[in-house]
Amino acid sequence: MQQQQTISRRNQTAYAVLSAALFCLILARPSAAQDNKIDAMCMVEEHNTLRASVGVPELHWSDALARQAASWAAELKKSGCGMQHSHAARVGENLYWASPLKTGSRSKGKSTWKWSLTPQPIKEKTVVAAWATEQPWYSRASNTCDAPPSKTCGHYTQMVWETTREVGCAKAVCDDSSQVWVCNYAPAGNVIGQRPY
Repeated sequence: MQQQQTISRRNQTAYAVLSAALFCLILARPSAAQDNKIDAMCMVEEHNTLRASVGVPELHWSDALARQAASWAAELKKSGCGMQHSHAARVGENLYWASPLKTGSRSKGKSTWKWSLTPQPIKEKTVVAAWATEQPWYSRASNTCDAPPSKTCGHYTQMVWETTREVGCAKAVCDDSSQVWVCNYAPAGNVIGQRPY
């Protein structure tokens, strides 16, 4: 009986993961290169798929956190999309940066190339997946990041922090066509001495 319940829970989790992925694919819309909008539903679903894999409650979208993230993304844009945390009180924060695409062309018979920069077509799934790559570096046994010196696991642990209930995200495309994404979380995770789940 217990084995059947375990299999049933696994099937429910697998179904939830598959449903979330299909839902985001169906709703994903092509966006203009300079479009700073975040697909809130897809961002939440990507987070919740990861959270389901460790058995923690789902997150919900917060417009207030999204506005706060947008405000910080706009500030980062002013400074050339540098990666710097806002240090907002009682809010967790993940940052993601993407370089521009550089493409070149030259006219027939000319040796000089003409270069142009455009924003990469980054989607919510890409951002969450980048932060989730830190998962192997988190050691549940020692509750630490067992990562190489230049690596971290704090983005991952914030996404799966059990007591976090809300997320709000925004992005900004800079003048050089790079882009910065900001996600804010409440209540904040990564509390020293506590475990994420």
